[in-house]
Amino acid sequence: MSIRLPFARKPADLGELGGSDQHKVYVTETKELTPAEFDAFGRSLLVSRDWLRGKGGGTGDGYLCIEVIAPGRPYLYVNPEGGDYARYVARLG
Repeated sequence: MSIRLPFARKPADLGELGGSDQHKVYVTETKELTPAEFDAFGRSLLVSRDWLRGKGGGTGDGYLCIEVIAPGRPYLYVNPEGGDYARYVARLG
């Protein structure tokens, strides 16, 4: 993406997103969830998930992110930094 987004570090839920630490987003893959799955993910971002394991990282001024989408929900950009939970998260929309 050509925009920078504010990433939160180790947010517990979507209410903790935001901040001033902005990075460019590089989408490496897209994870599609149902609205119910998205809501459950958003309530517990620090829970381990197999589909995040070993992914993410940084490059220059940006983060390698998994784009998380669901119908009627905002776009999330998750950089697990090689872990299996949402270590850095930004929201669009």
